[in-house]
Amino acid sequence: MSPGLAVLMGVFLGLAVLGAPVGLAMLAAGFAYLFATGQDIGLAVDQTMNSLYNSYILIAVPMFILVANTMNTGGVIERLFDFGSAMVGRSRGGLAHVNVVANLIFSGMSGSAVADAAGPGLVIARMMMRDGRYSPGFAAAVSAASATIGPIVPPSIPMIFYALIANTSVGALFLGGLLPAALMAVSLMAAIAYLARRKGLPRGQSVPWRAYPRIVVRAAPALALPVILLGIIYTGVATPTEAAAIAAFYALALAHLVYRSAGLKDLLAVLAQTVRNTATVGLIIVGAFVFNYVIAAEQVPQALQAMLAAWHPAPLTFFAAVNVIFLALACVLDAITMLLVLVPLLVPLAVSLRLDPVHFGVVIILNMMIGLALPPHGLLLFVMNSLTGAPLGAIFREVLPLVGALLVVLVAVTLVPGLVTAIPTAFGYGR
Repeated sequence: MSPGLAVLMGVFLGLAVLGAPVGLAMLAAGFAYLFATGQDIGLAVDQTMNSLYNSYILIAVPMFILVANTMNTGGVIERLFDFGSAMVGRSRGGLAHVNVVANLIFSGMSGSAVADAAGPGLVIARMMMRDGRYSPGFAAAVSAASATIGPIVPPSIPMIFYALIANTSVGALFLGGLLPAALMAVSLMAAIAYLARRKGLPRGQSVPWRAYPRIVVRAAPALALPVILLGIIYTGVATPTEAAAIAAFYALALAHLVYRSAGLKDLLAVLAQTVRNTATVGLIIVGAFVFNYVIAAEQVPQALQAMLAAWHPAPLTFFAAVNVIFLALACVLDAITMLLVLVPLLVPLAVSLRLDPVHFGVVIILNMMIGLALPPHGLLLFVMNSLTGAPLGAIFREVLPLVGALLVVLVAVTLVPGLVTAIPTAFGYGR
């Protein structure tokens, strides 16, 4: 390791341990590297501006954040809950199943695991805990595990970043996540069904058949959003960035004109929250651009490729190592940070081993999402602890079987590339 690279890592890790925001830590480390190597500090601005100018797809990020914030405050969650309850609520452990279904549906609108946990996850967790029907630890654990589905279903903010870095089709990644997301939902519901029998969990309330048409009609405009989004992308009507803007407009119109559940004050609050969220993500992006310049200048990818050539790993061995690394780091690092720092290093290695970049990207994002619910440092566990008040120890115990079910899906998706590539190939990607 060169002295300059040692300064970069030392400053970054030091500030991260002290609790500095990740974006600021990355920027400070980049400036320290430029100063230590005698380079012009203005290179940081140059690299940032050039990278932003060439990254049109990044405009989609604030648009999807706006969609998530609008849906969280626009009365959509209640309608989705009613729909999910009508579909699966009458089975044993019904509310836990509804939690999974609602997160699967809502994930197609937010693209954020934390947004899903704080939105439908929190609403249903509180309903589960009402009257002591479910323990707080179990309710919080189900919400945390279900929220991991979010960024696997389009629109997905992590997939947008991966596509930008790996020069891969956003459309192919969006389609590639559909089947793994469905498998995640099925595996979680299977685990819940087993736990429901073992714990003797209560059945949900039955919904009269005559109420189904009304429930479906109320939820239809919200359910149409992901269909519209995917439709305009894959028919070529709009690019993913343009589709993100259309989705944001649709979400605002839905909340303020169709459902009439949000007023001008709510709109201003949503816009303010979107600006704050975008600024947080933007700071990390800027820091990562400087980091990536250092990595390129120090020829780290070439060194890793030389190491790989000397190691001669089998593709499966490489994949297993990547899975372990991302699962471990997801407990302590932000997903966007990992994508922006690690993916530029790993994608060339994956391509040299003839791994499909779309398959590789979906597996990486799946790892990061499962890591968010992995004890003892998974972010979603702490989010649900703070929102529900459930003891952390209880959440850790209850989430383990659910994480185990998700890890089974991870192994299957890693070993069977067709689970990711089949749908994109059917739509003409990769031919």
